[in-house]
Amino acid sequence: MKFLKRLLLTLVVVFILPPLVSAGLWISADRPQSYRDANWSSAGILPRAGESRPAAIYVFSAMTGGLKGAVASHAWIVTKARDAAAYTRYDKLGWGTPIRRNSRAADAYWYSNRPRLVAALHGESAERLIPKVEAAIAGYPHARPGDYRIYPGPNSNSFAAHVLRQVPELGAVLPPDAVGRDYLAGGQVFFADSDGRDYHLSLGGLAGINAGARSGLEINLFGLVFGVAPDLALKVPAFGMVRPWAGRRDAVTGMEQI
Repeated sequence: MKFLKRLLLTLVVVFILPPLVSAGLWISADRPQSYRDANWSSAGILPRAGESRPAAIYVFSAMTGGLKGAVASHAWIVTKARDAAAYTRYDKLGWGTPIRRNSRAADAYWYSNRPRLVAALHGESAERLIPKVEAAIAGYPHARPGDYRIYPGPNSNSFAAHVLRQVPELGAVLPPDAVGRDYLAGGQVFFADSDGRDYHLSLGGLAGINAGARSGLEINLFGLVFGVAPDLALKVPAFGMVRPWAGRRDAVTGMEQI
């Protein structure tokens, strides 16, 4: 009985308390009242495509809108071929044909929330991997109209996480607040990255474990993630990556802009 009580207390402290605190902070802040009121313009993070010759790949994430923005983010992928005059952005959205191309500026705000840089690759490495990224996008099995489910997936984060798992050379995983990222494509229960450095066990995105050199150790419960990153940063539901030793800007997100 004591064990069950301790387990229940742990679950409350780890998976329920942080989202509740985050929701309180979120509601108290000034937020757009609707989709139309939000800022969707470029955040000015990326250089102009024509001013940067090397190929590039970026993965972005930004907190989403409404109350769900207290606990969940939206992720997307950006590519630029060598000498290209424009970026190409890929998102999965919840209406129409779900996989969208250039629906927004490559580094646009999402519901007025500034994008966070999850991964960036430039030069020859990016040039070599762009075809592999595009192949993973083209082969995503949940790309038809109606192939979107906000929870537990497949949603926008399920899509971006699928690409990262298919192209492990990008060396990144989505942040813990990317609800839906642990929904494995095709309803798989187990997936091992091709380089053998990360392993994923998921029960339809509702519960699971990720472990490896990129993920560290993560426990997923109802889309919320708690764990420890390889650099010992904590992964906290709703708050994302927490690095108490970092500067003020990066202590929570753990992500730097470029």
